[in-house]
Amino acid sequence: MDTDIREHRRRWLAQEAAADRIVSRVGALYRTHGVVTSLGGRRLIGLASIDVLGTITRTAVHPDDLTGVDRELADLELILDALTEIEPGPVSLDLTALSAGWRREGGTDPVRHLRAALDLPAGVSPAAGAGEQRDHGEARDVVLYGFGRIGRILARLLITHAGGGHGLRLRAIVVRPGGENDLKKRASLLRHDSVHGDFPGTVTVDEANSSILANGTLIRVISAADPESIDYAALGIHDAIIVDNTGRFRDAAGLERHLAAPGAGRVLLTAPGRGAIKNVVFGVNDDTITAEDRILSAASCTTNAITPVLRVLQDAYGVDHGHVETVHSFTNDQNLIDNFHTGDRRGRSAALNMVLTETGAATAVAKAIPALAGKLTGSSIRVPTPNVSLAVLNLELETATTRDEVNERLHRVAASSTLRQQIDFVAEPELVSSDLVGSHRAGIVDGLATIVRDKNLILYVWYDNEFGYSCQVMRVLERMAGAHPRVLPARVPA
Repeated sequence: MDTDIREHRRRWLAQEAAADRIVSRVGALYRTHGVVTSLGGRRLIGLASIDVLGTITRTAVHPDDLTGVDRELADLELILDALTEIEPGPVSLDLTALSAGWRREGGTDPVRHLRAALDLPAGVSPAAGAGEQRDHGEARDVVLYGFGRIGRILARLLITHAGGGHGLRLRAIVVRPGGENDLKKRASLLRHDSVHGDFPGTVTVDEANSSILANGTLIRVISAADPESIDYAALGIHDAIIVDNTGRFRDAAGLERHLAAPGAGRVLLTAPGRGAIKNVVFGVNDDTITAEDRILSAASCTTNAITPVLRVLQDAYGVDHGHVETVHSFTNDQNLIDNFHTGDRRGRSAALNMVLTETGAATAVAKAIPALAGKLTGSSIRVPTPNVSLAVLNLELETATTRDEVNERLHRVAASSTLRQQIDFVAEPELVSSDLVGSHRAGIVDGLATIVRDKNLILYVWYDNEFGYSCQVMRVLERMAGAHPRVLPARVPA
């Protein structure tokens, strides 16, 4: 028994040491070459070694096979060493797929295999992302107009993804005029979060220059009542993408007010856009973004959660009609206790009630998938939880199927398709909403809850309505800036 205990401890310490080396390589590749690495769609950047080991275990085919974990760690080190030698440039790489392909070819000469898998002749790097093609060394200024729940998570993402200073560069946040200690309070809200935990790094305040310094990113804090009253250019901010996360302006006339400010170049709305504004769900219709689009919407958290899944189902079986019910965490527009509210029912206490309200997500899906226009209805139940929501899709398909077939298809899409950044698949009997706080995916299919009867399908899709949605917003933002790296190896959706 003592021998077994010592052997397990020895193995664990060796795995921790290997994870430490992987963390170092992942960070160096990102800072030096802009390489974004992931395992089965789960990002490795910024993770501690213990988190890397947890990610490997969660993505392993046989997580209880200790020998398999050892082999996976060793393979990852070889793959990362080869990438360091290749210097592939700005690209998003799924190491799970790369190492699996390398093993299938015999597990020899990882440099040669990776050059072939990434279609890289000697000395050639992958091309930059689509959209406005920009030089990788040229940063694109970003301004967050509003600093609420989504604004602060976007700030965290922009800061922690700053890398070597290329790509997206957070220059300023715009808030309503405040009072004494306003800057310190804003910094504290960035530093601490009751749902997502403390900011991973350092946050300091420069009162004299009205700025916050976070992990080497200097952010100007601007107080303004109206968007057109700001002169960004006077602050050295040029051709900036203004991310409006206030919800105050939803149509073209309101959002165009941002473009009247000197130094503003484009606008991205973190809410469903009204009228002719293009609503973009990354992974589904982001290929429609053009350099001429001055104002775009990243749609809503619920629309982002269900649209990629509906795309898979529409392509595979066809959707005749259906209803979407969202069990949604309460939001800041509701009252903590009963009080007047302009919206129906939302004036009642969010902390004490389930509140039935409307959602436009079901109809908004049609902006990304026109074939579903007029086929879906939707409603929402706000519940007393601070984050993570659940969409229940009750669909009548055009083609009959089975539970196993639907689950197998969605599992395959989540693991090995171009929608793997949007869709996750879980089959855990003890899963609850808090387990999914911090998920990078737009939606997570709960495979154990799937119900199928001939053409009727009931599907449960979880989503972190704050962090998961913000990751989708970031992807749209990168596409607008021409800073979104190619995702390799490229795969065809299942």
